[in-house]
Amino acid sequence: MKRMKNLLFLLAVVPAIALAAGGGHSVPLDKAPVNPGDMESLQRGARMFVNFCLNCHSAAAMRYSRLADLGLTEEQIKANLMFAAEKPGETMKVGMTKSDGKVFFGATPPDLSVIARSRGADWLYTYLRGFYRDDSRATGWNNTVFDKVGMPHVMWSLQGEMVPVYRKEGEHEVVERLVLAKPGSVTLAEYDSMVGDLVNYLVWMGEPAQVQRKQLGVAVLIFLGIFFVVAYYLKKEYWKDVH
Repeated sequence: MKRMKNLLFLLAVVPAIALAAGGGHSVPLDKAPVNPGDMESLQRGARMFVNFCLNCHSAAAMRYSRLADLGLTEEQIKANLMFAAEKPGETMKVGMTKSDGKVFFGATPPDLSVIARSRGADWLYTYLRGFYRDDSRATGWNNTVFDKVGMPHVMWSLQGEMVPVYRKEGEHEVVERLVLAKPGSVTLAEYDSMVGDLVNYLVWMGEPAQVQRKQLGVAVLIFLGIFFVVAYYLKKEYWKDVH
């Protein structure tokens, strides 16, 4: 009985702890255009990742050689995606130490190997499009999804500079929407598409075998369905004389 009470207590407390730690979302999240079977999108996302994310964030569970699963040759990987390693078998690490990251940004930049499984694709998609200018922050940037974020907007040159439009909510002002104050090198629609590719890659990187796993799962279910029919008629044949 005591164990049952402890279990019920945990079931009640753990969700509350997760919510307090950021598991809940007070900001509506946009749907991420995720398609792990789109090889071209994944290739573009991998390029975005190594150019904009891999400077500060590692992906220590991912090897460059695994990018061959995206239809890339070893020569293409070496020429276009390997800027911080010498051999394709190396993992995606960064030169910046954890202590330096904490000094630079106030917190150590997290490893992104399974960030999509941790945060969710929609959260990442909304977050990467939610940066806006905030002079009160040391980096000059804030985020609609992650208030007082320590990470600067590393892709601002693409998106441009967004500024917030506030609305009153009780005694507080909250960000209602973002508007473009200074255009970037691409349009907002193009930037959203590039972020979609990046998030698509992050989802794939969190489980590179997911497409094969799902295909194998379908094949197994088809086999079991066929085997069930065969087994059923075998059973009828073996037991036809038993009364």
